[in-house]
Amino acid sequence: MFHFKDGSLFDEKVVFTQRNVFTLQSYHLVQRGPVFPEDTEISMERASGKYQVKTRARKDGREKVLDGKIDLPLDTYNGMALTVVKNLSSGAGETVHMVAFTPAPKLIRLELVPAGDHKILVGGSERSATHYVLKPILGIWLKLFASLLGRMPPDNHAWIVTADVPAFVMFEGPLYMNGPVWRIELTSPRW
Repeated sequence: MFHFKDGSLFDEKVVFTQRNVFTLQSYHLVQRGPVFPEDTEISMERASGKYQVKTRARKDGREKVLDGKIDLPLDTYNGMALTVVKNLSSGAGETVHMVAFTPAPKLIRLELVPAGDHKILVGGSERSATHYVLKPILGIWLKLFASLLGRMPPDNHAWIVTADVPAFVMFEGPLYMNGPVWRIELTSPRW
């Protein structure tokens, strides 16, 4: 959850199980306030397959509701990409699924690719943080359609300390489609 000085809110909640593999059970996202182009609330559940997307236009306050059902592969990880990256074997990559709400849900693949190691200092100790690139993989038609509309999702970047106990260090990427690139990082590691 992020609270912004202008009163905006980014609140993402995910419920998942962890029996041999991570399995998303439910997902809920609220984006509201002037930081975002429109107020949005998204929810989806694995058991029922139901999803709902509510948007409210900033200009005229008009609300739109879109709901339906979607079949989720077992490796659908909305809100969990960093958790999955933290649990990859050192140097390993993976391809998983995400649901992109545009606002209609589109199931896309997300490739988690290691892209090198960087030295960081934690206290007086030197550690190695692995840089991962999170690349959305779109099918040919979706890629063409997205590029024509100027809505190609960018790569995101995450840095994870992979020694002993995996730990998040930094994330760079947009929080919403066509949004600015945000950097979220811990205060103690030094690069």
